[in-house]
Amino acid sequence: MKIIGYVRVSTTDQSDNGVSLEAQEAKVRAYADLNGCEKIVLFSDPGISGKDIKHREGLQAAIKAIEKGDALVVYSLSRLSRSTKDTIEIAEVLDKRGADLVSISEKIDTTTAAGKMVFRMLAVLSEFERDMVTERTKMAMSYKKAKGERVGGIPHGLALMDDGKTFAPVPQEMGVIKASFMMRLTSTGLMS
Repeated sequence: MKIIGYVRVSTTDQSDNGVSLEAQEAKVRAYADLNGCEKIVLFSDPGISGKDIKHREGLQAAIKAIEKGDALVVYSLSRLSRSTKDTIEIAEVLDKRGADLVSISEKIDTTTAAGKMVFRMLAVLSEFERDMVTERTKMAMSYKKAKGERVGGIPHGLALMDDGKTFAPVPQEMGVIKASFMMRLTSTGLMS
């Protein structure tokens, strides 16, 4: 059996303060050692959200590398995906190829009916957790807007003042914006 390890973190902060890529990789290697697996291939997606699997090159490569008798090993289901649909879709691809899915944290092994049931339930909970984070973030942003607090980035050409609420023009950046605007008006831009 070959171990296909997959590790992921969403943000730099998660890498620094959460379960880093290195920590996840160490868990995958420990699993392989405990199960007598000598061949390990690792794939990673640093700084990429688990919401969508389509744009995660590491995960796509890991799935492509899976062969009959292999196991896709992840630290936890949340590292694999935050979407129930995507997680179950991955499990179905593995099943068709005669491969297994192992999640170390949740102690999931899809070779049994009970393991498959637990896996599906945890996939739903992982998606629920993502939805709750989204809901809390929207609520916090709405609250800040209602209080008149700044939400979002700082526009080019402006700098945030010490009060954390008001902006002041940055002369150099404003000059670039003005020149760009004038070029567009007179059609003397680079593309004309």
